[in-house]
Amino acid sequence: MSYIGRQPTVGNFQICDAISVVNGQAAYTMQVGSVNVIPQSANHMIVSLNGTIQKPNSSFTVSSSTITFSSNLSTGDVIDFIQILGDVLDLGVPSDATVTAAKLASTSVTTAKLAADAVTEAKIADDAVESEHLNDNVISGQTELATAPADTDEFLVSDAGTLKRIDYTHIKGLADTNEAIVKGWCNFNGTGTVAINQSYNCSSVTDNNTGSYSINWSGATGATGSNHSTAGGGDLGGYNNDERVQVYNAGNNQTGMETWNGTTATDFSPLHCLTFGNGS
Repeated sequence: MSYIGRQPTVGNFQICDAISVVNGQAAYTMQVGSVNVIPQSANHMIVSLNGTIQKPNSSFTVSSSTITFSSNLSTGDVIDFIQILGDVLDLGVPSDATVTAAKLASTSVTTAKLAADAVTEAKIADDAVESEHLNDNVISGQTELATAPADTDEFLVSDAGTLKRIDYTHIKGLADTNEAIVKGWCNFNGTGTVAINQSYNCSSVTDNNTGSYSINWSGATGATGSNHSTAGGGDLGGYNNDERVQVYNAGNNQTGMETWNGTTATDFSPLHCLTFGNGS
């Protein structure tokens, strides 16, 4: 798009400090505000000597901040001015909100360019940080734990308002050592092929014989022990005064159950059993 009127002028235009001519000297240091300046090249300068504009790279050359005239100057010569035009490709200082993301190279913003604590919460858009930008040790909930936690697996807890992490090993035994909590239970079919309907901390049920079963509790949980206390019941079907269910501690992590119809051992269904214990 063309401009209406004069096109904006862009460049770092500087007039060098006045330079006093030294008789028999051709080279002089260029400064602006008493600070050495370095033009991009002789072609980026306008130099006037004794009222005459000098030709770059012919009447003078530049090296770093030094201008050297083609011949030594003498007393009476006057360097009228040296104007540095700046880089013709210099875009100057961008106006506010003019530098867009498309103008930045992918590697242009480095850690060295960021001041300490420069990225604040206010500068991060909602939902801007995706999971792929998080380290593996960040607790984000992105990955499902499909098995029982390991002792070194960590949970987040609020300790008087301060968020902390805690290993599973510190909390895994809390439920198991509470003697008021049922440590295991089982609902199973005692007729035909014995099958567990639902259970908690029950590893299996063994069909010993007609009307005789062993309920095997999961020792890995510490839910029971050799001194656990157990209870149970069942149903033969219909109303029958002679139904009897005997439940007893059969040993470490195991409960025995016998079912009778009068004096005859009989399979019942369903049967229920639960146990309490402190793991001893």
